[in-house]
Amino acid sequence: MKVSSTGLNGCYIIEPKIHGDERGYFFEAYNESLFNEALGFKVSFVQDNEAFSSKGVLRGLHFQKDKFAQAKLVRVTQGSVLDVVVDLQPESSTFLKTFTIKLSSENKKQLFVPRGFAHGYIVLSDTAIFNYKCDNVYNQASESGIIYNDETLNIDWILESSEFIISEKDKILPTIKTMF
Repeated sequence: MKVSSTGLNGCYIIEPKIHGDERGYFFEAYNESLFNEALGFKVSFVQDNEAFSSKGVLRGLHFQKDKFAQAKLVRVTQGSVLDVVVDLQPESSTFLKTFTIKLSSENKKQLFVPRGFAHGYIVLSDTAIFNYKCDNVYNQASESGIIYNDETLNIDWILESSEFIISEKDKILPTIKTMF
């Protein structure tokens, strides 16, 4: 497993070692002890989630607050997405900085998103299956988010806004300025 920095505090790109031959390929998607050793701290995942979406579906930018904050290990098992994270930790040297990466079933990259980050993605392929492990259970009362087109963040979602498919809930999320 190769672990690379994203430039944001505590957020890492994880690339598995892929073993391939004429039969296809094999890789270990997750190994708790190797993962924790590579990060240098312990993360215990308690929930796995999966989302299927069509091209242009934009989900985010979401996070859980307070005691229900979640760290996530995300990956795409079919298709491709642009994955986006935002550091929301006021004490962090990378506060309000963003990081984007294309995750796909082809590149098999994963992204570790620590607690205190907002997270979202947009589907670039015709369809995509997005998987994520969480270190804390979902709590509806603790869910929050930032509007996808926040001017402070100025995120390039790659696709034209006319292609976006966004839930009504995500269309009315607050801006950074109203939160901090």
